[in-house]
Amino acid sequence: MRAPATGQLATQLGKIKNSLREQVHAGIMTEGQKLPSERELSELFSTTRITIKDALVSLETEGLIYREERRGWYVSPQRIFYNPLSRSHFHQMICQQHRVAATKLIDVRSEIATGEYAKVLEIVQMTPVHIIERLRYIDGRAVLLVENVLKASLFEGILSENLTNSLTGIYRQKYGYETQRSRFDVQPTSAPAHVAKALNLAEGQPVLKICRVNYKQDGELMDGELEYWRPDAVTIRIDSEG
Repeated sequence: MRAPATGQLATQLGKIKNSLREQVHAGIMTEGQKLPSERELSELFSTTRITIKDALVSLETEGLIYREERRGWYVSPQRIFYNPLSRSHFHQMICQQHRVAATKLIDVRSEIATGEYAKVLEIVQMTPVHIIERLRYIDGRAVLLVENVLKASLFEGILSENLTNSLTGIYRQKYGYETQRSRFDVQPTSAPAHVAKALNLAEGQPVLKICRVNYKQDGELMDGELEYWRPDAVTIRIDSEG
């Protein structure tokens, strides 16, 4: 199929996106529903698969649809609202928005802090840390990979706890630690291999990365979180009363 000229391509892209957008807004395609394949869409719209892919990627950027590696494109569920200033843990936050949350423990390991882990914890000498990787689900869909990095000296015995529960609750009940303050860095980035695998993405697809550093009541930095969100799953809403 012959590629259209630049002006025609822009018009065609707009028509394809508007048509798919209307299919969703009208309820013809519903949350979680799989879209026709790129080949089928190219036949429906009488265009090239490259043009269809450009339209789909644009709608993905809007958050209207999402893709799963080797499975295809789907209509995005409604985003959840995430207020980083809130003290609510993940399950509580999702439940309050009438959705279903689940957590799966992916990996637990202890090592000497290096690279980004050392940077997050502001470590300047050889220091043992615990790393806890958990995969978070909303309504059965994996949307968030979290890496918690803990100073091992502050959390003796924590690896024997049920780490699918709220770590904040474990900190409070087992060690008497309260989070006095937190610092957040939020940035869009591309998914590294381990994140892409966990979230069913292609390596390099966009993700929203949130780095959170927590300080306990005496002011000491105790742990850090590296959150990797599917960008279509979340809206950051800052509310100082959260």
